[in-house]
Amino acid sequence: MREKIQTASLIRAHLSEVAHLHTQISDPEMMAARSAVKQLQSRRFRATYADFLRSSTHGAATHFFLEELYGKTDFVERDAQFGQIAGAIERLFPAAVGELAVDLAEIHALSEHLDHTMAEQWLVFDNQASAAERYLKSWRATDQREQRDRQLGAVLHMGRKLQRLTRIKSLLVALKMMRKPANLAGLASLQQFLERGFAAFAAMGDAKSFLNAIECRESTWIADMFDMDPTSCAQQLDEELSKAQNNP
Repeated sequence: MREKIQTASLIRAHLSEVAHLHTQISDPEMMAARSAVKQLQSRRFRATYADFLRSSTHGAATHFFLEELYGKTDFVERDAQFGQIAGAIERLFPAAVGELAVDLAEIHALSEHLDHTMAEQWLVFDNQASAAERYLKSWRATDQREQRDRQLGAVLHMGRKLQRLTRIKSLLVALKMMRKPANLAGLASLQQFLERGFAAFAAMGDAKSFLNAIECRESTWIADMFDMDPTSCAQQLDEELSKAQNNP
């Protein structure tokens, strides 16, 4: 019972952080800045993982990560469902699925916090020559290396958990059986997220190389964004964004 109570309380705590941040972005300029940051990050991710997006083996899992974890979408509907039915997640889904919901809520809260602080700095550096320079200056001004590492760690933790769970055939069967009761309970967004994640990782088979690549590439980007010569780093980021533009 203690684990279940903790699961619900953790989900609600993470979503409360997101809701609090959303109350601070009613200003049109802040909303536009936040959108610009998210759009740029999505473009960078598409360029960095263009090879995986084209892959028949890794394509579905890469799209899942891009759109559900690193994407530019505001998950207002999903947040509302999660917050209202955190307790129902415990009652209706296996414990392992509840843990995934906690991971998702944590990643979402971390990402929203980082995007919010980036957007605040984005407005400060509005006189930069390029979006890449503006993004780099905003990144360094926030000085949130620990949070960046934590965000990456949470994403990898979720990926490894999905990898383990997709090997449990009984859980896959149980998840499919949950579709109707989940919809009736107002859990459609969570159900879709889980089914999409399970399908993507099941199709990929061994996810080790995929997750190792994410860890390596994102760790490198984090280090470069903090430590590389700023001119060289902005140029590198600009080149990456250009790749995304040429390969939508």
